[in-house]
Amino acid sequence: MAKASILIVEDDPEIRELVGFHLGRDGYTVLQAGTGEEGLRLAAQANPDVIVLDVMLPGVDGFEVLRRLKADPALRRVPVILTTAKGEDSDVVTGLELGADDYVTKPFSPKVLIARVRTALRRTVDLTTHPFGKETRVSLHDIVLDSARHEVTCGGKRVNLSATEFALLEFFLRNPGWVFSRSQILDAVKGRDYPVTDRAVDVQILSLRKKLEEFGDLIETVRGVGYRMKDAGS
Repeated sequence: MAKASILIVEDDPEIRELVGFHLGRDGYTVLQAGTGEEGLRLAAQANPDVIVLDVMLPGVDGFEVLRRLKADPALRRVPVILTTAKGEDSDVVTGLELGADDYVTKPFSPKVLIARVRTALRRTVDLTTHPFGKETRVSLHDIVLDSARHEVTCGGKRVNLSATEFALLEFFLRNPGWVFSRSQILDAVKGRDYPVTDRAVDVQILSLRKKLEEFGDLIETVRGVGYRMKDAGS
């Protein structure tokens, strides 16, 4: 079976070529764009499996590219991994709120990026295949999640989540009342040995809470331990 296609949108030619070389060596089909406009054009033409998107692009920046991708019905479910030189929480949260699935901070190891690409692809497969007997619909506190349709509603209102945010919410909804450490959450949502810091979990949960609006407070912080979803009796 052919490997997945990866679109790299990066204005620095050295970084673009380096990332493309390592992804290609790993067997992926690699597409490259040096501007946001070119990235959008290639995305529409090729419908890649994952997009690696630099935030600091000239002209149409990465955030605007992300907005347009998520507004396009044909591309909104394509996982997007942001690359940013800033590493500031505000930039990361902005990207996650716009629908990015993950991020890496420059300078990054190509091995780390490839691990993120693999995880994004695995999450995409997991969202479209369901083991026999698994209940694909779960509801709690007027939050309804349907993993078969990749849909979430809160109080009847549709909520658009990235693949990672969707996985986080599903994990919490299926385990209400239980307290989980950040490492346990990472293992459940991303898989063991995923190369990311605990702080990244906090940022993802912050973004998820904001998208859930008044329902966001149902995901509680347990100081010194981690997070939990309030159970039905709370």
